[in-house]
Amino acid sequence: MSNKPLIVFEGVEGSGKSYHIKSVSNYLKKKKIGHILIREPGGTKNAEKIRNLILNRKSNFNQNTDLFLYLASRSENIDIIQKNYRKKIILIDRFIDSTTAYQHYGFGIDLKLINLLNDYLLNNIKIDLTFLNIVNSKNMLLRIKKRKKLNRYDTFKFDFYRKVQRGFLKLSKNKKKKYIIINSNLDQNYNKSIITKNLDKII
Repeated sequence: MSNKPLIVFEGVEGSGKSYHIKSVSNYLKKKKIGHILIREPGGTKNAEKIRNLILNRKSNFNQNTDLFLYLASRSENIDIIQKNYRKKIILIDRFIDSTTAYQHYGFGIDLKLINLLNDYLLNNIKIDLTFLNIVNSKNMLLRIKKRKKLNRYDTFKFDFYRKVQRGFLKLSKNKKKKYIIINSNLDQNYNKSIITKNLDKII
């Protein structure tokens, strides 16, 4: 594994993934280790425009349009990922597993189509490590309610999120990829220590 890995943080709403990826970024800054931080959808100027379309609560795109908008956002990020790949540590808040978990396991879009499009976009880019953050229904709903502003994907029925999280867990069983499960129902600092310990092993 490269010491300039590509690391992804995945999980459903309220799972703590964005909190932890920001903590990792701050940790790397303190150590003066070069890295970039990207979120999906979004990340670059054009991708952020697409993010605003997808997550706007007034948007009512059909499932296929959602899929193609997410992939369009990813397409805008590929240049910056390619430019920094194996030169800097790359941290991504949601990536291809989110597309599969939400669009296939959540909405039922054909998995072969999703894989084909992701493979086309990523080309030779490989994910080195994924931190999959999981959360129980009680904590997820409590955390969403505390948000000052809800986006479109914060307002689905709970059964949808349950299907998505099950999808993430199925993906994490792929032995060809490295996943570390973070139980965000546990103490936040405890989870930070697990993430930092595993991060130090690969950088």
